[in-house]
Amino acid sequence: MTKDLLEKYLNNRCTSQEAEEVIQWMKQQSFFAESKELARVDWQQFKEEDSFVSDEKLDTLLDKIHHKLNIEEIRTVQIKRSRLIGWISKVAAIILIPVLAFLFYTISENIRLTNQITTVSVDSLEVIAPVGSRTVVELSDGSVVHLNYGSRIKYPKNFWGETRGIVLSGEGYFEVAHNPDKPFVVTTGRIDVKALGTIFNVNAYPENTDVATTLVEGKVLIEEMKKDGNKEIMRELIPGQHVIYEKKTGAVKSSIERVDKYIAWKDGKLVFDNELIEQIAQRLSRMFNVEIQVDNEVKKYRYTVTFVDEPLFQILELLSVATPVQYHALPRVKNPDGTFSKQRILIEKK
Repeated sequence: MTKDLLEKYLNNRCTSQEAEEVIQWMKQQSFFAESKELARVDWQQFKEEDSFVSDEKLDTLLDKIHHKLNIEEIRTVQIKRSRLIGWISKVAAIILIPVLAFLFYTISENIRLTNQITTVSVDSLEVIAPVGSRTVVELSDGSVVHLNYGSRIKYPKNFWGETRGIVLSGEGYFEVAHNPDKPFVVTTGRIDVKALGTIFNVNAYPENTDVATTLVEGKVLIEEMKKDGNKEIMRELIPGQHVIYEKKTGAVKSSIERVDKYIAWKDGKLVFDNELIEQIAQRLSRMFNVEIQVDNEVKKYRYTVTFVDEPLFQILELLSVATPVQYHALPRVKNPDGTFSKQRILIEKK
């Protein structure tokens, strides 16, 4: 590529063949480091003070421009070139073609493109653990989240700002990477669970009447969002502490418990420690994607038992052996759209 040919192109004096030659050079050479560097030096001499973006963002913009030029027709390129002719006369040196495109983008859309580059990295992601299965997610800061059946989290691709915030619906077991400068915050409705680097479990299914937090190790704070928009610290947990927040009343209950019964689910275990049959039915319904109904006559029964990867009907059989209850699997109903309803199971007294 010669200087004379570039000058002819800039002054709109090229033949069709010469214009094609310049455009092909522009497409093939604009990725080269030396072309980018020369473009950068030329543009920095021309730009206004403190109106430029960083070298990293410049490279990103040049790559975007190169891709756009590759897919546009020659006519579109010539239109852009003609809009920039007024600027060319003000530049002492011959500016490379990639910079001409960059001038157009920078002058007309500098702020918009810069904002786009900034916001791309904070796009929200969502991970869902389907009903009947568990999921493990590793976040960008190195933290690991185990999601229980039917749970979901929303989080940014990269954490920005003063906190590492995620939103939880369901149950999650969190192994938080330590970062004293940026707390890790799990939001569940009006409740935030805040930690620096610790291990804890949060049970916050939407259908539950409460939000339960269990601390395995480290330290967490439980905060409530007030009506005025301010947050109030409700509890500061110590390892082994189990805290229940009642959604309707705002009441908080705290106790020191066997931690394993609240976190065993991540290893495929079901641990019941003197729990009512209704509570057991709720967990089994979620785990096996069924609907279990408990008759009033048997709601008083409690169980202390551990199941490891047991199928549903074997669990129900064992419950019926331990107490005078029996279960019936009701026929599934076909819906108007051709699908079938959930399996319904009735637990009643023998």
